[in-house]
Amino acid sequence: MLMEFYKYQGTGNDFVMVDNRNNVFDKTNLTQVQQLCDRKFGIGADGLILIENLDDLDFNMIYFNADGSQSFCGNGSRCAVAFAKHLGIIEKQAMFLSTDGEHEAWINAEGEVSLKMHDVESIEKGDDYYYINTGSPHYIVQVADVETTDVKEKGAAIRYNDRFKTEGTNVNFVKYGDNALDIRTYERGVEDETLSCGTGVTAAALSLADNQGLDAGVIKINAVGGNLKVGFKKVGNEYKDIWLIGPATFVYKGNVEL
Repeated sequence: MLMEFYKYQGTGNDFVMVDNRNNVFDKTNLTQVQQLCDRKFGIGADGLILIENLDDLDFNMIYFNADGSQSFCGNGSRCAVAFAKHLGIIEKQAMFLSTDGEHEAWINAEGEVSLKMHDVESIEKGDDYYYINTGSPHYIVQVADVETTDVKEKGAAIRYNDRFKTEGTNVNFVKYGDNALDIRTYERGVEDETLSCGTGVTAAALSLADNQGLDAGVIKINAVGGNLKVGFKKVGNEYKDIWLIGPATFVYKGNVEL
């Protein structure tokens, strides 16, 4: 069977997108997900996203990591919103379902997508790390030089340590600035460095807010694949009104034989 697909990227985090409103893709075939995301033998992507119908929301977004596992993906959600606009499902605002529940998003004329993340009730702070769940779990480590950090080796060592080896965690290496930070991320499910990670960027921004005692604001993020912003407010010990903001860009479309 010949299937049409689209390729989108959000600051270098890239995804195979499929309009699955007519059930053209078999969600149970995880081997097929892996093959399509393979960068040597398939289309190549950090993940695969299906857009499906829902009765009470604009659409359902189903996200698969490149290894076939499922999780919430911030950049993938922003790209899903851009794809939904292209399909004529939405115009400027979207209410959709993802792995971690319902989300609101807005897209402007320039293609910048603002995605509302779920509130973060608490963060774990250690002597030399933060651990924060922003829809996906993230371990955050400060480093002196982000550029020279061996992200794959050091990230894998944390992801597969005794604490995390069963469920896994994403690992972020950050350098804080003034209301800004540099970041590189090792993603579980991809099991390698990705050029950007939306949930990781969000977690890192909240770690900076705690580190610098910020109660509200917009944090500028410099990821390998481009720039993002995270807005937030702190109410007591909780972080609310969290928005992940950045571009979601169409790359190309094609057909693939399944």
